[in-house]
Amino acid sequence: MMRDKSRDNWFSRLLDLPVGVVAGALYPLRAIAILARNSKLWGYIAFPIFLNVIIGVGLYIGLLRPGLGEIQGITVALDARITAWVANLPQWLAWLSWFGDLLGGLLQGILVVVLFLATGLLLVQFGAILGSPWYGQLSEELEKLKTGKVTTYEQGFWVIFKDIWRALAFEVKKIILAVGLGIVLFLAHWIPGLGTLVAGIGGLAIAALIVCLDFLDAPLERRRLRFRDKLKIALGGLPATATFSLVSLFLVSIPFVNLLAVPICVAAGTLLFCDRIYPRRFADQEADTPSGEELEQNRQ
Repeated sequence: MMRDKSRDNWFSRLLDLPVGVVAGALYPLRAIAILARNSKLWGYIAFPIFLNVIIGVGLYIGLLRPGLGEIQGITVALDARITAWVANLPQWLAWLSWFGDLLGGLLQGILVVVLFLATGLLLVQFGAILGSPWYGQLSEELEKLKTGKVTTYEQGFWVIFKDIWRALAFEVKKIILAVGLGIVLFLAHWIPGLGTLVAGIGGLAIAALIVCLDFLDAPLERRRLRFRDKLKIALGGLPATATFSLVSLFLVSIPFVNLLAVPICVAAGTLLFCDRIYPRRFADQEADTPSGEELEQNRQ
């Protein structure tokens, strides 16, 4: 009697659910461990960290400091308005004055978190683009270490220009995706009741999805996958990709920590690919595909 493979796959994914949730969150720690044990990989993260420091200083000076000042101004103005409003109320309602402090503090906390997330995302975008040559080599070495081979399909000088074009197209498509989903969330925000909550959770999910695409991109781009295929892989790797993305988003949102977090998360994304995506989607079809080193040897 033949077994239903689709049912087996569904059942295996169900059993993997709790394991995937935990495993995805631990990949940054696993990346730190493997980088610490392999000193030959340090050269691939040294210069990107230097670039991240320069970019981070620019973002903090140009965005974070003015942003915190604007947030302080907004909360002070809100508190003043509420205080003035309470002053016109009867004396027995004077206790509502605490509401201004509570609402102001809550709004300030939310806006600071949003500002940190935005700064972290910008650091990831600029850092990933400028550091892509080193991150690509780091990802190749990790894939070779984990799978025993590195599959590449294109070589040559002119491929560099194609890579640049693909990288720019990748960024544009991410922006289109984020803006499109953001418009939907903006409309959902006006739904009475849970609209604001749905919009907030959705915004966090969009940011995590963008981070996931960035940190999984190195091994996927080597295989010249289309954007829609990368998106399917990111979503198809749930729940591991979700917890990996949330932890990575948290790390890149912490000032100064994110300077080191970007290369660590790039390494973590490659490890996740090698452990959980490669065996299911690429191992069989690439079994007879020559690696980059074999292609180079054949040319010689």
